[in-house]
Amino acid sequence: MSTTTIRIDDELKDRISAAADRAGKTAHAFIIDAIAQTVEQVEAEEELHRIADKRWSKVLSTGKSVPWDDAKKFLAARGRGEKPEKPVARKLGH
Repeated sequence: MSTTTIRIDDELKDRISAAADRAGKTAHAFIIDAIAQTVEQVEAEEELHRIADKRWSKVLSTGKSVPWDDAKKFLAARGRGEKPEKPVARKLGH
């Protein structure tokens, strides 16, 4: 395990200390958790963008997409616990 030094202004240091106390952690553990959560968030966002780019490329190459009204109905049914058929993709503008 390596050591990294960071400079934190006094106001933020006090806020970290208070938040760590409320969370029942040391300031060190609180900072490590915050860094880990931020890294996980950035990684999840990168994965989301990768998936979105892949799907957008498919839309551009096939010219097909699921109309929003169909997708909305599908998602609403899933939200109600139903198992609807997946909507069919079709050429854009049709």
